[in-house]
Amino acid sequence: MKGERILYPCYFDATLRRREGRKVPLSKAVRNPGLPDIETALKKNGVKYRIETKPHPAHWSEREGRILAEWDKSKGELLKRICSKLDVRK
Repeated sequence: MKGERILYPCYFDATLRRREGRKVPLSKAVRNPGLPDIETALKKNGVKYRIETKPHPAHWSEREGRILAEWDKSKGELLKRICSKLDVRK
């Protein structure tokens, strides 16, 4: 797990509150992001990753999956980079 950061779509979901799992500011969040959206943003940033089918513990019934990104810096920096490449038109 060293050098990897776990990312769930709920981290970027504008329809959720912070206490419900959103980790980015509302101004940077998008509505109903999915794994393909995050995957595209990671590709644009040149970050290696792998997808797993494990759900977020708080949203276990939604089965949204998660991404493990190879990243040695802070998770906050990775979230900022992904937000900069997410499609905000959703």
